Amino acid sequence: MKGWSGRFLYLDVGRREHKIVSIDHDTLINFIGGRGLAIKLLWDLNPVGVDPFSPDNHLIFAVGPLTAYPLPSSGKMVVASKSPLTYGYGDGNIGTKAAVELRKLGYDAIVIRGRSDRPLVIYVSCEEIQYLDAEDLWGKTSHETEEKLLKLYGKNVGILSIGPAGENLVRFATVVSEFGRSGGRPGMGAVMGSKKIKALVLKGCKDPEPFDRKELMNVGMEAYNAVKNSHGYSFWMRQGTNATIEWSQINSVLPTYNFREGVFDFYAGIDGYMLESMRISQKGCPLCNMPCGHIVRYVTDIAEGRAELDYENIAMLGSNLGIAPLNRVSRLNYLADAYGLDTISLGNVLGFTMEASEKKLIDYKIEWGDYKEAIRLIEDITYRRGIGDLLSHGVRYVSEKIGGEAKDFAMHVKGLEISAYNCHTAEAMALAYGTSPIGAHHKDAFAITIDVREGRLTYQPEKVEKVIWMQNIRGGMFESITTCRFPWVELNIDLNYYPRLLKAATGVDYTWDKIYEIANRIYTLIRSFWIREYIVNGYKWSIEIDMPPARWFKEPMKKGPFAGAKLDVNRFIDMLRYYYKLRGWDENGVPKRETLRRLGLMFVEKDLEKIGVRLS
Repeated sequence: MKGWSGRFLYLDVGRREHKIVSIDHDTLINFIGGRGLAIKLLWDLNPVGVDPFSPDNHLIFAVGPLTAYPLPSSGKMVVASKSPLTYGYGDGNIGTKAAVELRKLGYDAIVIRGRSDRPLVIYVSCEEIQYLDAEDLWGKTSHETEEKLLKLYGKNVGILSIGPAGENLVRFATVVSEFGRSGGRPGMGAVMGSKKIKALVLKGCKDPEPFDRKELMNVGMEAYNAVKNSHGYSFWMRQGTNATIEWSQINSVLPTYNFREGVFDFYAGIDGYMLESMRISQKGCPLCNMPCGHIVRYVTDIAEGRAELDYENIAMLGSNLGIAPLNRVSRLNYLADAYGLDTISLGNVLGFTMEASEKKLIDYKIEWGDYKEAIRLIEDITYRRGIGDLLSHGVRYVSEKIGGEAKDFAMHVKGLEISAYNCHTAEAMALAYGTSPIGAHHKDAFAITIDVREGRLTYQPEKVEKVIWMQNIRGGMFESITTCRFPWVELNIDLNYYPRLLKAATGVDYTWDKIYEIANRIYTLIRSFWIREYIVNGYKWSIEIDMPPARWFKEPMKKGPFAGAKLDVNRFIDMLRYYYKLRGWDENGVPKRETLRRLGLMFVEKDLEKIGVRLS
């Protein structure tokens, strides 16, 4: 088998046992790897309705057939599990040396079940697997943990760790690597913490073998050159994703004051030009020649240090909280990375708390822009002290506990907090959030560009079609092959490089029709996983589950060029139903029987019927 390893490593941390399991060729061809492989393994291995913190919930680290080859931005992996934040499918990707080392170990995935009786570091090399006591690391930040492990094992290893937030089962804790790379925002760090795993240390020994190495090298170099010679390369290297602050301000989609508004009066204090003035270095994933990580040195009245920034964390910890300038945002971001908290969910939780405080719905005082109190609250969330214990569950849970109007300004879909685009006037992006396979997230479809380019609040069926096309490419292909989407998204390199690279790596002729079919298969299996897990836990599945936050429908913006505008709920529901039709799902978003059969998911049909789901 070329391109794939054809096996995964299965670790049972409770029993300190492991085994190597073969993956059949059809599964690899039909799900590719990364996200596709992860959802197939979760469907097969997880007990139906399992609690996310149960030893029987599996934690998966998966790579794809292009990971670790010399081609643009291929140092990526997917971390996936049943989410403790949403209780559905959760995943995230992370750019790290650990992805390269996993490939060099000769596995397509590492799958972990069980729960240790004490904190562990798991060391995996080609020669041995060690379960090492980590009592001395438990309680350390992710940065402190990685420093100690690098001293112990040397620089030629990949490390994945959790901070205190993961240890304390904060439900939006992430897995952290390389002092600021973070992945798995639906609580993958908390799942890792529930298993008492402080860190994974990976050390491979052999490069993966492609089907046609010469062709792979040639096409990979061609794509690298296309990145370097692209029109936007020089400006990308200056600001990266941080240029989006100004773009979002101009287009009135910059999240401000818990998504009340789309413009921020002090945006210039946190924009890409401010970042340029503070930057001391740049950082990319392995095998990347367009680094997105901008390392800044910050100095505030209470601390100084370094932080790795991008658009999402600046917007969510800046304008969404009314906090500027950038040095203050940088400090909040550093703490989130050190503690192992997702910056997007954290920015939502803090913004929700500021608004609930303003409206006197909670017995806690924190004002918009209160940087020092935000720091205290981050620490209380991490260690689950006082109100921080409640907030550690995320905004859906907190709003349900408060009740009343709190649900209207809890900015989430399916329990996962909204990422950094205000959608009062962006119905395609709102649809992308509503139908994202992990809950509200932007990585599957950056549809805000469609709204800005093709008109706001037009509710065109063509927008729905483009959302699905984006999801199939970004979330279906890139999340499964597994490489970064930025060379295409940001610098517009030709998508046709990727079928060529897949053919060179695997020997399989992946036409675009085949790639779209696989993407539809992955999205439909993930949707089925959500339905399975919700139904067996007593929840009714309906179209309401895919609806964006009520704020965007009920409360118009008051500032900027779109003052007075909001989404129309009936026209949005029409878009959502058209989305279901195109996916081959019924009026409630449940995959139809014929769709499951067409995609080769007959096992899903049987499993759903066993738990009483009536298929159209």
